[in-house]
Amino acid sequence: MRTLGAALAFGLALASGALAADKPGEIQVKTRSGTHAITVEWAVTPSQRERGLMGREKMAPNHGMLFDFGNEQPLYFWMKNTPLSLDMIFIKADGRTSRIERGAKPFSEDLIPGGAPARYVLEMVAGSAERLGLAPGDRFTIPKP
Repeated sequence: MRTLGAALAFGLALASGALAADKPGEIQVKTRSGTHAITVEWAVTPSQRERGLMGREKMAPNHGMLFDFGNEQPLYFWMKNTPLSLDMIFIKADGRTSRIERGAKPFSEDLIPGGAPARYVLEMVAGSAERLGLAPGDRFTIPKP
């Protein structure tokens, strides 16, 4: 009975995480041009992070997908099956931007390294980082999903 209860609790925890990830959220970043609000889709489970923005052909300005890996670690991304050109912003656990990959090539299977370990990666339509004036060291405010 204890095993069944633990399994049920684990299943409920997974379900609530999936629901939180499906709800759009909002993060903010402070850059040299001001404070900007960005709506995000959360990618927190392994399957959500694996799928990412594959197949997405359009995305609104000031909108992106925020990948949360739970802790800082070396991260590598690619653009397999992704038709949009994207800016990838690598963000440390404290919210500080560590690296920006601008205009990642659609459908490329080349690995894009995060450089220093990061907890989050924000993907937005190519040109977003420049439009927002985003630079390494800028700080994001990221609530929990």
